[in-house]
Amino acid sequence: MNWRAIRALMRKDLLTVRRSPAVMLPLIILPVILIVVLPAGLGLAARLLPEAIANETSDLQQLMESLPPSVQEQMVGLSGGDSVMIAMLVYLFVPMYLIVPMMVSAVIAADSFVGERERKTLEALLHTPLTDTELLLAKMLSSWTAALAVTLVTFILYSLVVNLVGWQAMGGPFFPNLTWLLLVFWVAPAVAGLGLAVTVLISSRVKTFQEASQLGGIVVLPIVILMVAQLAGIVFLGPAITLVLGAVIWVIDTGLLWFGVKTFRREELLARQ
Repeated sequence: MNWRAIRALMRKDLLTVRRSPAVMLPLIILPVILIVVLPAGLGLAARLLPEAIANETSDLQQLMESLPPSVQEQMVGLSGGDSVMIAMLVYLFVPMYLIVPMMVSAVIAADSFVGERERKTLEALLHTPLTDTELLLAKMLSSWTAALAVTLVTFILYSLVVNLVGWQAMGGPFFPNLTWLLLVFWVAPAVAGLGLAVTVLISSRVKTFQEASQLGGIVVLPIVILMVAQLAGIVFLGPAITLVLGAVIWVIDTGLLWFGVKTFRREELLARQ
């Protein structure tokens, strides 16, 4: 395995991403909305309209009652607005956070091969001395490392925002907990791998960035389903379930990587130009 050549291609890809507004804008706008604007807005609403948030609908009451007893105990003594805010930010938003690594890796991976085709650099890339496996691995690793970097930065920002908006209610810093640590360092890398694996395979088979991006967006559906299930009280992502979820996704990633290596052929990419 020629790791020097793989790293060189990864650096080139990441530099190209930095120079592409079509790729960079989603990488900035989505995390800012999910990680900064949404929790800050919820915290502000809890301060200004505490009882309105807690008593607006019976659905919120049912949502709070669906939480495990161990979590409900942590809400004892909090006002209605504060309890809803803490439950949402610390527990119920857990699946939503996984959209960040999924979308970041998928957006960058969507540009992997179709971007080269649109920039008229694909033929030169395919004539490099890298093997098919090295070429595919370099494309996947560039998306994966970028997704991990964004995930870590957004986790730090989210921790700061959550601790800030919940400081008064909780009497000091209280975030992250074990579930979030497992989510960021175990599940998020696996989710990023899932997003990029699917999207890279799509990118190698379509002709435009828009096609690859739209088709790659399908990988977000499992995250959306998980969010709905958590909000409906069907499943609760505690440490044990989070650990198992990450293991399942890593197994899927391994299978997709194996499939990609077995089926990827640069000659097919040249034929599609």
